[in-house]
Amino acid sequence: MTEAFAGEQHTRVHADRSPGFLERLSASTGGVIAGVCLFALSLYVLFTNEVSPDQSINQSIDQSCSACICQSSVSAGRALRTATSLDEGLNQVVSLHPDVTLDPQNDGRLVHLSAPLRTAQPLYDPNYGVSVQAVKLQRRVEMYQWVEYSESRDYEENGEKKTETTYSYNTEWRSEVISSRHFDQEVGHINPSAMAVESVTVAAPDVWVGRLFLSEGLLQQISDFHTLSLQALPLPVTNSFLTVYDDYFYHTANPRRPEVGDVRVRFAYAGLSGDGVYPGPAHKVSVAAMQRGDQLKPFRTRSGDVLEILYMGDLTAEELFAREHQLNNMKTWALRLGGWALMFLSVSLSTRVIYTLVDWVPVLRELVSVGLRIFALCVSCSLSLLTIAAGWIFYRPLLGGMIALLALLPLLLAHARAPSKKNQ
Repeated sequence: MTEAFAGEQHTRVHADRSPGFLERLSASTGGVIAGVCLFALSLYVLFTNEVSPDQSINQSIDQSCSACICQSSVSAGRALRTATSLDEGLNQVVSLHPDVTLDPQNDGRLVHLSAPLRTAQPLYDPNYGVSVQAVKLQRRVEMYQWVEYSESRDYEENGEKKTETTYSYNTEWRSEVISSRHFDQEVGHINPSAMAVESVTVAAPDVWVGRLFLSEGLLQQISDFHTLSLQALPLPVTNSFLTVYDDYFYHTANPRRPEVGDVRVRFAYAGLSGDGVYPGPAHKVSVAAMQRGDQLKPFRTRSGDVLEILYMGDLTAEELFAREHQLNNMKTWALRLGGWALMFLSVSLSTRVIYTLVDWVPVLRELVSVGLRIFALCVSCSLSLLTIAAGWIFYRPLLGGMIALLALLPLLLAHARAPSKKNQ
């Protein structure tokens, strides 16, 4: 092992002997086992996203008449179950006016309303004298620390496989403590083991919209944090080592020239709930949940999902459920893409052993490598589509059949060309 130094960076070269054929074959065999496990995981992700074997659903016979619903023995996966629950919720939701007295007849029903957020009292941080009328107040702490970066490249020299790694060091503000014990060169780059101040998020105990108090699940959805500007706040800063600069509290007398170990604090709020001028008027939210007395609770649909929806802004019930449908579609395609990626990786790992058998022939090695990648791409696409088709074949046979036909298209084309080649 050799090393070279230059300023705040240095380079190390680590040499290893090239692994033998049996070692590479053993590693490829391990890849086959890992590929089989990933293949099973990809099937589970793809299939349960479309169909779940444990819950019966209420499915719509005619989508043009959403009120026509009957019981089905076919089970729905996450995507279909969520879409069905949203349609069911939209058919049952009752829109409320925020200033009207609560109607006992709506008790236990799914309700929708749009109104400003309200809390009983401001949130306060006694350590820094910051107060804001909001649902949540967050204290974000950063420390000036050493950060290690590394860049590696592999090459072969004199029959040995060598790895050249270049380490560089820089000082940055980071919200987490970086342990310098794992640095390649700890001398001269030592970080403190803990922060002098901790990050924390506090929430108002009681939050209501109109005349209804929000549930814990609805409060968790209020997470759109905004940085609290400190310029207009009357802050009684008496500590000589605490300086306000650029919306930060700096635990140093000179914030423009920090040293390793210095701390700075920034505050953020989510869901303004007061009528004051600073930092602004109360935020308006739109919610859909079950009314239970003067509380908003989760609403369980007959399809098996729980509806507890909150969005910032003034939205009608139709707009609220339309956004949930968009979110459901995004999750569905993200899981489909993730399942395909797992299957592609599993096929690539399972066929790696073929590449190992020919990697001692340079020309053949490159051809086999390209061929295996194309094979993994085609097989993963076809098997992913077949798995999705299996999820829909009993619920929507036409759609499932079309997806299956698309998955088998490469085989059908190859079979159709085979007789012509034989005649030639």
